[in-house]
Amino acid sequence: MGKVLVIQGAGMNMRGKVQLETFGPMTLREMNEQIVGYGKELDMDIELFHSNLEGEVINALYEAHDNGYEAGIINPAGFTTTTGPIKAAIAQVQFPMIEVHASNPTSRGTVSQIQPVCKGSVYGFGIYGYKLALEAIKSMR
Repeated sequence: MGKVLVIQGAGMNMRGKVQLETFGPMTLREMNEQIVGYGKELDMDIELFHSNLEGEVINALYEAHDNGYEAGIINPAGFTTTTGPIKAAIAQVQFPMIEVHASNPTSRGTVSQIQPVCKGSVYGFGIYGYKLALEAIKSMR
């Protein structure tokens, strides 16, 4: 299988440092290691990307599009409620995107503006949600 872009959005660098009661103790580095491991299990090439800057996320999406990536996963984190360019960029790329949240933002009253332009979403299963998303991508092939 080709490359899968995994985008970790705004604030993900703070995972495992703050709001432990909501997001748990796993750091972004630990999460990414686990995600790469899931990718190896599923024979997928995972490209990890994190940014707190919306424009950098958009550029990563467009670059993945131009480089023929097969799919993407986004944990928008702080970008979950954005109504601007990230949402438009996801709608423009030629590969399916799946939104993942380790927690369940809906239970906290947050409505994702990203989800409507994604192929699907996985909420509330912790790090395992990334594996579920990767398995879904694999099943699309």
